[in-house]
Amino acid sequence: MLDLFARRVVGWATSAVNDTELALAALEGAVRVRKPPPGLLHHSDRGSPYASARYRAALAGHQMRASMSRKGDCWDNAVAESFFSTLKAELTERVDYATRAEARGAIGEYTEGFYNVER
Repeated sequence: MLDLFARRVVGWATSAVNDTELALAALEGAVRVRKPPPGLLHHSDRGSPYASARYRAALAGHQMRASMSRKGDCWDNAVAESFFSTLKAELTERVDYATRAEARGAIGEYTEGFYNVER
């Protein structure tokens, strides 16, 4: 999860599947670190994890306002897409990690070093 104002990673999670649990884990990590005030604007794409009732309920529980890209409008998420492209190019494309834990550790070091993530 990226904070566009602070220009840093504020929450992240890994999983074997891209599902609501993964999105909720990243959201909860960001909330724990940043403690955002009521009314924060949370923007995402139209993926099913972010559109799920559980995710929307979590946003409401944290008093966040949900914002989603329009259908077919990829420009709304250019910053996130750029971040993932850079992460893949600089960290994961040419590496075969022995375990999921090893990959998670490398991603953690990358986000903490390059993007100054708070813990």
